[in-house]
Amino acid sequence: MARYSREDLLDGADWRCIATDPGVVSNPAELAAISGEWHRATVPGTVAGAIRELDGPGSVDIKALDTMDWWFVTRVATTGEGSWLLHFDGLTAFADVWIDNTLTISSESMFVPGEAIVTRDTTSGREITIAIHFHSLAAVLSSRRPRGRWRSALVREQGLRWIRTTLLGRAAVFSGVPVPVGPWRGIRLLDTHKVGVVSRALDASVVGGAGEVEITARLSGLPNGVVAVAVAVGAVRGSLAVKPGRDGLADVTGVVEIPDVDLWWPHTHGAQHRYPVSIEVGGKVFELGNVGFRSLEVDRSGGGFRLSVNDIDVYCRGSVWVPTDPISFQSETLTTQVLERCAGAGVNMLRVPGTMVYESDHFWNECARLGILVWQDAMLATLDPPDTAEFFALFSAEIRAFLRRVGGNPALVVLCGGSETEQQPAMLGLVDQQISIIHSQLPSLIADLAPHVEYVTSSPSAPPERDELVTHVGSGIAHYFGVGAYRRPLDDVTRARVRFAAECLAFAIPPSNNVIESAFGSVSAAGHHPAWKAAVPRDNGSSWDFEDVRDHYVKTLFGEDPSEVRWSDPEHYLDLGRAAICEAFGAVLGHWRRADSGCDGALTLALMDLEPGPGWGVLDWQGTPKAPWYVLRRYSKPLALIVTDDGMDGLRLDVLNETAQPVVGEIRIRAHSRSGIVPVNAVAAVKIEAHGSQSLSVDAVVGRFTDLTHVFKFGPPNYDAVTVTLENDEGTVLDEVVHLLGSAARPLERSLGLSAIARAVGDDEWVVDVTSEGTAQYVSLDLHGFDPEDSWFHLAPGGSRTVRLRRVGHAKTVIGRVRALNSHESVAVAPSTVADPPRVAPTRRVPRR
Repeated sequence: MARYSREDLLDGADWRCIATDPGVVSNPAELAAISGEWHRATVPGTVAGAIRELDGPGSVDIKALDTMDWWFVTRVATTGEGSWLLHFDGLTAFADVWIDNTLTISSESMFVPGEAIVTRDTTSGREITIAIHFHSLAAVLSSRRPRGRWRSALVREQGLRWIRTTLLGRAAVFSGVPVPVGPWRGIRLLDTHKVGVVSRALDASVVGGAGEVEITARLSGLPNGVVAVAVAVGAVRGSLAVKPGRDGLADVTGVVEIPDVDLWWPHTHGAQHRYPVSIEVGGKVFELGNVGFRSLEVDRSGGGFRLSVNDIDVYCRGSVWVPTDPISFQSETLTTQVLERCAGAGVNMLRVPGTMVYESDHFWNECARLGILVWQDAMLATLDPPDTAEFFALFSAEIRAFLRRVGGNPALVVLCGGSETEQQPAMLGLVDQQISIIHSQLPSLIADLAPHVEYVTSSPSAPPERDELVTHVGSGIAHYFGVGAYRRPLDDVTRARVRFAAECLAFAIPPSNNVIESAFGSVSAAGHHPAWKAAVPRDNGSSWDFEDVRDHYVKTLFGEDPSEVRWSDPEHYLDLGRAAICEAFGAVLGHWRRADSGCDGALTLALMDLEPGPGWGVLDWQGTPKAPWYVLRRYSKPLALIVTDDGMDGLRLDVLNETAQPVVGEIRIRAHSRSGIVPVNAVAAVKIEAHGSQSLSVDAVVGRFTDLTHVFKFGPPNYDAVTVTLENDEGTVLDEVVHLLGSAARPLERSLGLSAIARAVGDDEWVVDVTSEGTAQYVSLDLHGFDPEDSWFHLAPGGSRTVRLRRVGHAKTVIGRVRALNSHESVAVAPSTVADPPRVAPTRRVPRR
């Protein structure tokens, strides 16, 4: 959203920052006597970002940043004769702004913008000095304040409940990233005599088939006598009434109606129609951003939480979002790459949790462009929010500022009263606690400011008006970690009856071997090296971490002792861990995606890692996929074929079609014996209506009893794998699933006859054809300079998979290796030739002793 002219921003100013002991320097005039080291700083940005730019990513002493005062200083040349409006979009908590040695702004909140009118003494020249003093938060926390009703298990400093700041770097689970200190959002200096946009607020709604946009903007430099300004929403033009204000500023307001409006949809269900909004003043056009029109309803009946967009039910799936650059918060390119990857994978919802920060305008614009719904937590998490007028005034100011920024953005669908705000006291036995800020004050505020957004008291939370505990996962909003942290068997998901999982499936997920070697020097570091273990997520005060959770499932699913495997073969240890997580993701997400599961949403914890290592993210800290990403992708496609084991009823097939067009075609089922024979080969015609689904059993398609899963155990098992293919009536394969039968524990074999051949299919498009003579479990592609669209999949005997690639480096040819979990050897990716391609000699993994 290009709201403001680049010439108003102070991004290019020559900023410097310096640390001082708390309270030693009281005003910028005293900085000249300080002998510390000045750092060149980028603004917007943070202290940690400045140190990283100077000395590299490993140079930040993350424990020292909160213990010091920090000063950011610059000199800025002004234009015109003034006055000027100095506007800060975001300063970290407890900051003072000095203009030419005069204290001008004091800010307590990281999330509330600040501004002041600046005048210049004609004898002081055309420059002004801006100095920002960020007080040591450790010193602020040292002052005594009333205790909360409960202690948070997430943080050590309970006084943080009074401070409007992020928990990044302050909670033990985020201890690997530095605390943010500095002007982390943009700074603008606007000449009040020059026409410009200071701020704006948009609200879009749908009434019948028409759209309505309410527009409010604050302008500078509006000529005297102007009573209206022209406005355009798409091709529809209108006018806004002018109301003069103080200090050369004026407010303009009005409503524009758009007949027969095109609706905005999540990308899994339709197109992302948006309308640009602009105003014209004195022949100059100012863009105010884009708006989208969509209706939203939520069905909470029976303890559920089903979102309906434009009268169509939406199964919400995705992850919990984290900042793509938690050091300086300036990473638009990576943010776009990650969001585009999400949309390409079928992810249609992301949740911004109450432990992080309100995201940038760029994030919100991209979510709207790509059709990704956003669940936004207020920045509250586990701590007892003070029940005082002063605290709510500060808190409500941040909510108002946030809603002004995202108003009219159709991606925002849920606003929530924080992360585990209710769960923490409930788990301490305080089940009858009333938290007025989330139970009465915030919902009233949201109803007034954002009536087209659904409000949820906290995540997790019990259904309204029902006498249930917030910790119960079978109704309301759940954080489900039965499969995961609580080490329940995979079939626990069928008993849990989760209706909506705002968090689930947290594991210490290893990145790829290439990434591990780059960050830690060797895959042998996994599991024990101090740098590796420091990055493993853990709950504060627990005697276990999430690597222990992963190892538990390795043992129970594959029958392997993870510690023994790690000693002798660290690569296989990592692959077993990745495969165990894939099994968990598949069992849980596959069950929930079934049309009759009762679950209407699942968000994994989390989307990305915050630092190098085995974090919760399905993407590593660079945005590169890890093994379970590909499982998440398979169960997130708008047109998806789901195969699950229904026990005594055998295999069940669910075909899901979220698109606006019906799908007519056929399902083909092939059952493979271990020797490669296909004793079962059946076809059934199917028609799946738009936004519809169909469920059927394998036996119904085959037309006879098969016992593919060997649940009746009449004699030895006859089948090793099942391939289920969905094709349209033109013969195009829409989806294909290879389901391995029997136990997940498959013995390592000397060779499976794997091969991988890369070929060009366009000017700059490549694919890899992967084939296997035997049943290959969890085939993975490790490539250099290319990103595979799929990996960690199964192949039936004699099966093949063509994997599309995306270039992410500068490699001219595809180089890498392909391996399977149940094979001792891996094979190099071979280039395609006109003649019959040569067999590439396999590499056998030799266990380390």
